[in-house]
Amino acid sequence: MTGNSSTPESSVNTLAGLPQLRQKIVDSGVLGRSSVYINLFDYLLNCAENGKQPKEFEIAIEVLNRDSSFDVARDSIVRVYIHQLRKRLDTYFETIDPNASFRLLIPKGQYTLLSVPADKPQAVEDSIPSPIVASNRFYVPFLYALIIVLLVTNLAQWFYPQETIETNDYSEILNSPVWRAIQLDARPILIVMGDYYIFGELDESGRVSGMIRDFMINSRQDLANLFLQNAELQLFFRDLDMTYLPEGSAFALAQIAPLIKATGKTLNITMMSRLNTADLRNNHIVYIGYISGMDKLNNLFFSASGLLPGSSFDELYNKETGATYSSNAGLPEQGQPFKDLALLASWKAASGNQFVLIGGTRDAGVMQAATIASNLDEIEDLSAHLEPAISPSSFEALYEVYGIDRLNFDSSLFYKRSFNPHQIWTADQL
Repeated sequence: MTGNSSTPESSVNTLAGLPQLRQKIVDSGVLGRSSVYINLFDYLLNCAENGKQPKEFEIAIEVLNRDSSFDVARDSIVRVYIHQLRKRLDTYFETIDPNASFRLLIPKGQYTLLSVPADKPQAVEDSIPSPIVASNRFYVPFLYALIIVLLVTNLAQWFYPQETIETNDYSEILNSPVWRAIQLDARPILIVMGDYYIFGELDESGRVSGMIRDFMINSRQDLANLFLQNAELQLFFRDLDMTYLPEGSAFALAQIAPLIKATGKTLNITMMSRLNTADLRNNHIVYIGYISGMDKLNNLFFSASGLLPGSSFDELYNKETGATYSSNAGLPEQGQPFKDLALLASWKAASGNQFVLIGGTRDAGVMQAATIASNLDEIEDLSAHLEPAISPSSFEALYEVYGIDRLNFDSSLFYKRSFNPHQIWTADQL
């Protein structure tokens, strides 16, 4: 949010009567019992008396006791309090003291407290130019991500017209424990891409000023449910029906799509944010993406897995040994090596369809998981390490991935486990 540096000529800068007005407003109780609104009000009054136009960061530090790590792009707490203070001041002058000769207002998009004639508050506010929202900072990267989503959604179609891919090119790979079960019936195959649902944050003018990813909000329905729980949140956030897809997932899809195409079966693609229960019942499911983007598959997989997400989605916890496996691939320095995690798993559902998980903690992990799943030598090596299970196609394998500059170069298998898929499925789970 960007404050405007000009003060409208029609505003009244004479502050002689403000101490008395301030006390009347506080005594009226309109600011509530919380000291936060009184402190914020006093801070803005002090800034007005000294001709200072406070910034969002300064308010966070000096009034709301945030520390120097406060991020105005991610935390909207200042905007929320300013919005509420504006409403409370409006309530005071509209219902408690409607005959006041002048009134105080906070123009939308600003953190400045103005003293204006009581008969001209709207004219004064309308004379203030709208703040310039740093929209490019948010929309340009997001448009890039949206383009990736559109490309990925149609990527499989690029493979379909090609006659150069023969089924027998992949016959040995498709006959492996990873892929064998998806060929045994006429059930279609659905690739599910692990996208991140994104919604908009509104500025004081009601315009979208930023994009938010919340790991608890993974679809339009999730956001709608949040608004049902707290309708006031619609003042601060807006559903944009947009998603973000990590670029590593697009590269992984490019490796996996021709392999699945070689089955000769119907292939469809959807985003995790649009996946429904019927999809899970009626298709073989191939998930490609971050572990943090698994959403509806989280409980289905981790209930039987020997692993659990750790304190963050960059960690996996071993239920049996208590060991924690971590990725440091989040923000690697240019030219510096890093380690990521790749997760490859397959298990059978209660209705007979198969789930294949090609995932990772970050891009390098996802890409390496796809490389392993589409490479005969890698699959044979994995098969040799798996113990017999009730279902030979139900297993999980975790790899440590080595890379530089976000690219995957090699990996080593350090955790593998066969499991009984009946631990996951119950009659009413899907």
